[in-house]
Amino acid sequence: MAHIRLRCVECGASHRADVRALYCNTCKLPLEVEYTGVGALSRSGLGGLWRLGAPAPVHSPSHVVSMGEGMTAVALLERSGLLLGLASLFGKLEFQSPTGSFKDRGTTVLMSALKEAGVDEIVEDSSGNAGASIAAYAARAGITAHIFAPASAPAPKVQQLRVYGAHVHLIEGSREAATQAAKAFVEQRGLVYASHNLSPFFLEGTKTFAYELVDQFPEGLPDHVVLPVGNGSLLIGAWIGFRELQASGRVKRLPKLHAVQAEVVQPIAAAYMGRPWRPQAGARTAAGGIAVAQPPRLRQALRAVRETGGACVAASEEAILRWQRLLAREEGVYAEPTSAAAFAGLELLARQGVIGARDVVLVPVTGMGLKDMAPAE
Repeated sequence: MAHIRLRCVECGASHRADVRALYCNTCKLPLEVEYTGVGALSRSGLGGLWRLGAPAPVHSPSHVVSMGEGMTAVALLERSGLLLGLASLFGKLEFQSPTGSFKDRGTTVLMSALKEAGVDEIVEDSSGNAGASIAAYAARAGITAHIFAPASAPAPKVQQLRVYGAHVHLIEGSREAATQAAKAFVEQRGLVYASHNLSPFFLEGTKTFAYELVDQFPEGLPDHVVLPVGNGSLLIGAWIGFRELQASGRVKRLPKLHAVQAEVVQPIAAAYMGRPWRPQAGARTAAGGIAVAQPPRLRQALRAVRETGGACVAASEEAILRWQRLLAREEGVYAEPTSAAAFAGLELLARQGVIGARDVVLVPVTGMGLKDMAPAE
């Protein structure tokens, strides 16, 4: 990894590039990739998001682990826009990714870096989509994967983990309990913790979301991008990508990035609004993909929102499930509740006047509804 190093997101301390490195030695906060030389995803005719020309932490095309991820469609959501009083609402159909969620963006880069480093066994914790993505790409790379997930994770997501051949560890209790169990397993076995929440290499894949939007909106980027946020890997990745594009002169302005959480689990929204929040025992949200009570990149997520002029809101359970049904019945888009949460948040932002009627708005539909089905009416 001669053309990169790792840098602390808070104090800026520099660290040697290493797929095992997850925290700053000085302040114990997460790291990000810093490029010290030329590196690009567009190498040797590779397809999908690898052709976009974004800087990448992988040296050799032979180490790339890919299934043609990225390049997901953008669809005009005219009826939903009318319901919200918006003239231009678009959905980016991230569920078209190989494993059915946007997580494949981060996984292809993370898994390629792991393969290049010679890693043959990894540990990950996930409520579903990230674990499925890691399990699939690990199978493709010939890497043994241990996936820790809450015992309450949706059955279709757990089945997806198993069908890829991953060693599945279901943990009773909260989402954080699965994380702690995964970390303990890493320590016991001396394995690599391939955490999508912590690995800076994962963000180097999710940033390609921004690069694609430049191609898909040649007349100018949307005014607003509204995202469902748990740990914030898509939000932060998009922010990194847009900043790179701005620094290179490819874009002049950044879209306002808005973060949506569920009312039941809203550490980032509460921090944004300057109010205390703590998880309530037994409280659950249908939007399990964003049910993260202690996001390690909380400060980075807040910076992404504030520095782009965005906002952060928390959506009710009723609104989340209502928008899942509306998207299916009005647009033919079957989104999982986590994805529908972004539209519930958009409704709040439009009602509050944060987003205007004539603004161009894009919402990533991050995951397929078949993976996390809400009760039908």
